[in-house]
Amino acid sequence: MNYFVYMLKSLGKDPVTYVGYTNDLKKRINLHNNNKGAKFTRGRKWKLIYKEKLNSKKEAISREYYIKKNRVLRNKIKETHK
Repeated sequence: MNYFVYMLKSLGKDPVTYVGYTNDLKKRINLHNNNKGAKFTRGRKWKLIYKEKLNSKKEAISREYYIKKNRVLRNKIKETHK
């Protein structure tokens, strides 16, 4: 089964980013935008700015952790999607 690591950017003033993983990207983004995703994402509208397809849940979790902890990479992705 394929998994995705993704980054969302909030819409509006002073945008923030959120990194997560899922096996159903469309459904997961809908959950975030309907206040049913992760607690951090509630109350905001989100736009997908990055996705990466991986072959296993283990790889997705590892990659998600790497992106979350790597501020330089996260900011680079954020800046390329203004």
